Amino acid sequence: MSRELMVAQIPSLRRYARALTGDTWAADDLVQDTLERACSKWRLWLVGTNLRAWLFSVMHNLFVNQLRQSAVAGRPAILDIDDLADELPTPASSPDQALDLQRCLLRLPPEQREILLLVSMEGMSYADIAKVTGVPLGTVMSRLSRARGRLQALLDAPAHGRTNPATNQAPPTRPVTLHRLK
Repeated sequence: MSRELMVAQIPSLRRYARALTGDTWAADDLVQDTLERACSKWRLWLVGTNLRAWLFSVMHNLFVNQLRQSAVAGRPAILDIDDLADELPTPASSPDQALDLQRCLLRLPPEQREILLLVSMEGMSYADIAKVTGVPLGTVMSRLSRARGRLQALLDAPAHGRTNPATNQAPPTRPVTLHRLK
């Protein structure tokens, strides 16, 4: 495994980690942990196989382990975004056009979110995602379907707590259509 091959994967690892964790600092830590683990376990990677899928598998396993450790320690692994709604900055665009996709993604269960992100952001095939996450192909498709449906419902729902002060009504939502990528 050459240094150049691994360095070429860092942007996609960072993108996926940021979407998984929802936090820049936690994402950078996850990428660093992934690269450290990959360097220490490089003998487990088979030459000629997909390095990207192997690195994503390493990251997936680290992320799942971090969630488990947080649950065992009694600290919340994932913060409820609705609890922080007042502290989050609002988008610069007008309220009727703003869709807070990040907020909706973070409200998906982690196992659904990671599948959706691997398909939509990284363009991975279902078979590669099954290898990365260690679940059967049918489970990948099922989780993806549930994630798309849940995300659609979250995007269609009126924003919690956001009202127009002049009319005391929620801003109108515009319909969003998700399209199958694969």
